[in-house]
Amino acid sequence: MHLAAILETELLWPDEAAAQTSAERLARALLPLPDALLELHGPLGAGKTTFTRLLLRALGVQGRIKSPSYAVMESYELPAGGVASHFDFYRFGDPREWEDAGFRDVFASPGLKVCEWPEKAAGQLPPADLQFFIELQSDDSRRVRVVGAPRLVEALR
Repeated sequence: MHLAAILETELLWPDEAAAQTSAERLARALLPLPDALLELHGPLGAGKTTFTRLLLRALGVQGRIKSPSYAVMESYELPAGGVASHFDFYRFGDPREWEDAGFRDVFASPGLKVCEWPEKAAGQLPPADLQFFIELQSDDSRRVRVVGAPRLVEALR
């Protein structure tokens, strides 16, 4: 059995500009055709949707980027080709809702998948290429532990 190598690093985002720098670095590592699963963990207000919006902008997405809180999934065509799908599983009461929603085909297809609240779809998602664990600090900064594929973690350092 071969285990994929993983790497871990810690980031500090004192403000949105620091999160934007991380998003831009990650976007460069994902281009030209992003094909990865990113998980964003953290409490309400930690900045998961903001980081996703910054990443999609860094990948060239124009126009309105909506939170998928109610729709569960929003998809965006990427300028270089391919699709980025943003998921928010916060409202899931049972991981089987993932299957019932028909997401198996989306996750089996190439493209970028960014998942907020992935623990609500526990056991249904394929292994993540990168996981962000975002902690809101008392000064409104964010401490972020990043775990995943070495080339993506390295890009964030």
